[in-house]
Amino acid sequence: MKSLFEEMGGTYRQEGDYLIPNLALPEEPEYQIGKYGHMRRSYLKEHRPIFYTNLLTNGTLHRHLAEIDQACNERMEIIVSAMVKQEGVTEALKAADQMEWVRRMNSIRSRAEEIVLTELVYE
Repeated sequence: MKSLFEEMGGTYRQEGDYLIPNLALPEEPEYQIGKYGHMRRSYLKEHRPIFYTNLLTNGTLHRHLAEIDQACNERMEIIVSAMVKQEGVTEALKAADQMEWVRRMNSIRSRAEEIVLTELVYE
């Protein structure tokens, strides 16, 4: 009598007296997970362990993290460019007062990152 695993096309290998299922994870794509993908992984491990385990066992964790990372990077670009236009942070300001320009850009980036983290990473 075949097991359910064998009926579904699974195979075993003999290791001593034990039969071990031949399991392999799907190959991961070439995309390197960035800052936001790693933050999402940490969040899922700590606060959503069942969802994390489901993604991991289905083999879709890397794809999920890559999608989150790409979405966060795109959203950051959009938000930062909109805030720069709205607040009038220009190249003229950069030429006239570099420290003021850096202060404003750092403020814009930190606010944009807070928005992205709340909307996409920690949802």
